[in-house]
Amino acid sequence: MARSRISSAQVLSYIILVAGSAMMLVPFYWLVSTSLKTLRNVYVFPIQWWPDPIRWQNYTELFVFAPVARYFRNTLILVLFNTIGAVLSSAIAAYSFARLRFRGRDILFSANLAMIMLPFAVVMVPTYVLFTTLGWVGTFLPLIVPQYFGGPISIFMLRQFFRTIPMELEDAALIDGASRPRIFFQIILPLARPAVVVLTIQAILYNWNNFLEPLIYLTNRDLYTLALGVNSLGMYMPGVPDTVHYQMALSTLMVLPPVIVYFLAQRAFVTGIVLTGLKG
Repeated sequence: MARSRISSAQVLSYIILVAGSAMMLVPFYWLVSTSLKTLRNVYVFPIQWWPDPIRWQNYTELFVFAPVARYFRNTLILVLFNTIGAVLSSAIAAYSFARLRFRGRDILFSANLAMIMLPFAVVMVPTYVLFTTLGWVGTFLPLIVPQYFGGPISIFMLRQFFRTIPMELEDAALIDGASRPRIFFQIILPLARPAVVVLTIQAILYNWNNFLEPLIYLTNRDLYTLALGVNSLGMYMPGVPDTVHYQMALSTLMVLPPVIVYFLAQRAFVTGIVLTGLKG
């Protein structure tokens, strides 16, 4: 009886998981399917789930009419510099909160936690005024420079992970004459690899898909990212009545790199999620 109940529960759980996975995959399938349709078949009723005919020209024409390569280049620039800045600055700040003792540490960490609950809409206007005063609007600087001051959530996650690393390792290194920077880069960061991988993947995904901030600060079309490029395809195809199938094609190309990155780092990502925050 017990085996029968366990088996039935497993079957039911598999059915639920498969159904949930199918529901999650339907929007992605619809994205790819629509990217291969003609404009007429996009809005046909009843819905055409399989494109007929399959129109691969949507992808080739996309590169002919729109500066897709420039969109990819601009997005990669932001992803590269922002990921390095966000992970490195957050790790340094988290190490200070986790290991160093200084006056006002707890107050600063409480302020960091308070920043997590502060929505972007609250600081959007003040930061825009600040960057306008500095003359940075219309450049990549408003999108890159803030990343080098750490992210509240990233600092909190890394601080929790650093606290799980035994202090004896650091004490032994100090006795042997190692400096704080050497301890940080040669001992702490390698041991915190799972958490660093998680934050790196999160930073890559955030900057790759970021739409609102580039929309606010990038006034020059030559600096548009992929997210803005999907939204502005109509400017490059004035004779096309509707660019939804081209937008779906560009969106498909935009989705593929993050999916590849996740599958390559899947094991480290899951390990980091499990281990991060185990110690308060």
